[in-house]
Amino acid sequence: MFLIIHGFTSSSKSHKAQVLRKWLTSQGRESEWVCPDLPIDPVAAMEVLSDLIEQADQPPKLVGSSLGGFYANILAARYYLKAILINPAVDAGSILSAAIGPHKNWHDDGVQEFTQAHVDALIAMDIPKPSQPDNIFLMTEMADETLDWSKGTAYFSECHQLIFRGGDHSFSRFNSVLSLIDDF
Repeated sequence: MFLIIHGFTSSSKSHKAQVLRKWLTSQGRESEWVCPDLPIDPVAAMEVLSDLIEQADQPPKLVGSSLGGFYANILAARYYLKAILINPAVDAGSILSAAIGPHKNWHDDGVQEFTQAHVDALIAMDIPKPSQPDNIFLMTEMADETLDWSKGTAYFSECHQLIFRGGDHSFSRFNSVLSLIDDF
């Protein structure tokens, strides 16, 4: 099972989630794809993800992008799972402290309010370093316009890493790394 964890204000309709779903479907493996639409509240989001992990028949492989990569890192440590982190947020509370306020969802017309309490929750759940570096695979592109790729490579320095020049925050090479994600 792949548990895909989308980024801030995104959804199961995100490009990467849908590409992975289509790829798995083409192999007759669509049932391995799970991607919940997460609430903006980090505590509630982690509850949804933890419930899915605890109810799974087998340990899932986590695939987290941006804020989803932040969550995946924490869940990988908590449940001793493998996680592929795509342009992940490092120190998400600090990064998103500038995002307090209303946010339109990426894939529908909904609006969610991001608050100081949400920032505080992200800061509280942050972990000082990956606890199981062999279970983490960082994939990042250096031209990410949203997050500083060098912070990710430094934080995940003991983990598996694939670093590309160019690209962007959406991870433009996602189609070309699907088999690596599957094999990890």
